[in-house]
Parts: sequence; C-alpha cells; structure tokens
Amino acid sequence: MELTELATLMTISIATFTAGLLVICSPFSTAKPSWPQRAPFLGGGAPDTHAWSRFHVRYYPMTLLLIAFEMEMMFMYPWAVVYVEEGVKALVEMGMFLAILSVGIVYGWREGAFKWQ
Repeated sequence: MELTELATLMTISIATFTAGLLVICSPFSTAKPSWPQRAPFLGGGAPDTHAWSRFHVRYYPMTLLLIAFEMEMMFMYPWAVVYVEEGVKALVEMGMFLAILSVGIVYGWREGAFKWQ
C-alpha cells in the first residue's frame, strides 16, 4: 500500500469509528442541561446590556496603541533571527518599521490616549 492509500484508509476508519460511537452512545445520554447551565455567563443571570451596545470612544485610541505594541513584538522576535543573517539591511528595515509605529504612538499621545478619565 502506498502512503496516500494508507492515509485515506485511516481517515475513513477514524470517521466511521467516531460516527459509530456517536450513534451507539446517543440513546444512553440522559444529561439534559438545565436553564442555569444554558444561561449566559454572567453568574447565571440575564445580561444588563445588549450584545450590540456601543463602547465609549475613549477605548478606541487605547486599542490602537495595544495593536501597535503587539505588532511590534510580533515582528521583533523573528527579526532577531533575520538580523543575524542579514546584518545592517535588517537593522535599517526594523528602524523604518519602528519609525512608522512611533508615529502612531505619538499620535495617540497627542490625542490623550494615555490619560484615563
């Protein structure tokens, strides 16, 4: 048997076994969740606000800053590996990237995103 035929056979076997277990075990299942178990996760009570309610605008600048810092860290770790291989070229590229992020951080600072009322 080739590897692809073996993989296909294993996939079909696992799917058949899983479906068989679900069919065999479903009549024996007696656990029906009660209302508190099905209620939204707020201590079992109804939520105070609607799920589509709007957030105050002061959260958006803070969110943008969080995304800026997260993107910085996401690209800094692999960059360290590339820097060893590329050298000065990688250093210049990271400098440009950090300069662009710094513009966003300065904008957030100017708009007062670091001041919490």
